[in-house]
Amino acid sequence: METKPKRRASIGARRSPETEAAVKDAARAVLAEKGYAGFSIEEVARRAGAGKPTIYRWWPNKADLFIAIYGANKDAAIPVPDEGSLRADLLRYTRELWRFWREDTAGRVFKGLIAEAQTSDSALDALRFKFMPELLAAPREIFVRAAERGEFEPD
Repeated sequence: METKPKRRASIGARRSPETEAAVKDAARAVLAEKGYAGFSIEEVARRAGAGKPTIYRWWPNKADLFIAIYGANKDAAIPVPDEGSLRADLLRYTRELWRFWREDTAGRVFKGLIAEAQTSDSALDALRFKFMPELLAAPREIFVRAAERGEFEPD
């Protein structure tokens, strides 16, 4: 029998670190069990013992919450390589990214966000304006370091 989580108290306008952690943990669990299609703010709120308005204030839709989970998982799983050359860094990063997509729950269900973006403007905007800049941050860092090493002209 599943026990109902204790309701968390608000600390005002700031994010409660405990509630944020509980929401992210609940979101990871829902993604692992139900995938992106079965992922809902309502289910995450219920499991986290948090109010839906709180979650919607922090993440306006399920795509935004998924992107937060995906980004945290990816950053923890894939450090930005610094092998000393652009080629080696890109090869290592690409191999690690493909491994992440195969092995991590958020990586495996990422295709659900892409599918939703085909029919949802909010998911498309989240993918285009939030997800892509985050996804490109590590490769950008790799290219900046390569330019600083003189492997190509910064322009």
